[in-house]
Amino acid sequence: MQWRIRNQKDFAAGLIYILMGAGFSIGALSYRLGDPARMGPGFFPFWIGVLLALVGLVTAGTSLRRTAPVDPLKRPELGAMAWVLGGVVLFGLLLQPLGLVLALVALVLVSSRASHEFTWRGALVSTLVLVAFSIGVFVYGIQLQIGLWPAWLD
Repeated sequence: MQWRIRNQKDFAAGLIYILMGAGFSIGALSYRLGDPARMGPGFFPFWIGVLLALVGLVTAGTSLRRTAPVDPLKRPELGAMAWVLGGVVLFGLLLQPLGLVLALVALVLVSSRASHEFTWRGALVSTLVLVAFSIGVFVYGIQLQIGLWPAWLD
């Protein structure tokens, strides 16, 4: 039987899942694993890595089926990746000095520029939803001690 990759996108995604899962599992081995009754700090990341690698195997395997749709890989859009990565880096840099709300505003507005369908209205709505969700979950839900606004506003 001849193996042929029909769906290159699924195959590439599967390989990424396998590599990331293996990386997490191998990294978790440097911590105590424990057992299900007494989990160590490496238990959860190890098994999540194993599950991620299994999902990768299934995903890559489905790309080899005869019935898989032919879907070639496209060239990565470096500009879009730069906008998203820039937004994440900016969030990390702004979180401490400006607080969660303004850092999230910067994250969403900068990352939104990666989309071909970018509109200011859509970006602002996304910002409001993410800010409300993040405050609800992180500040009120799990009571994370994080500044909402810059310290000089308090």
